[in-house]
Amino acid sequence: MSKERSRSRRAAVQALYQWSISAQPATEIITQFQEEGILDKADHALFEKLVEGLIDEVIPVDQALSPHLSREIAQVDPVEKALLRLGGFELLYMPEIPYRVVLNEYINLSKTFGSAKSHQFINAALDRVARETRTVEFAAHDKQKKQHKGRH
Repeated sequence: MSKERSRSRRAAVQALYQWSISAQPATEIITQFQEEGILDKADHALFEKLVEGLIDEVIPVDQALSPHLSREIAQVDPVEKALLRLGGFELLYMPEIPYRVVLNEYINLSKTFGSAKSHQFINAALDRVARETRTVEFAAHDKQKKQHKGRH
């Protein structure tokens, strides 16, 4: 996991929070973040893909998350909602990124931005989405764990 990609995800959380509060177009938010230097030392392409992609696909992402939440997505704290949506977007639309990387990144970000227990909420919801959407990856991981246990 590169620091540039982590910085992009961190900035994307901030951008999505801003979008949820202001409903500004993605292009305006991206331009603002670039002009203010928020994306210095970040992966600009990843940041743009996350922000634009999530805004374009927010309805299917919310639909994938909803069955795994203890409350309606509209009732989720705006920061936690940004974390869930971005993690959900990566799980659904960026299969080249391993699910474990996605979970790790958004759990860590929830510890930075969220409330004391939000990392548990984020982990539980994203883990369930990952199990649903990344079945081949989970099967390979489970098989690898069983083989490793068999050697000890």
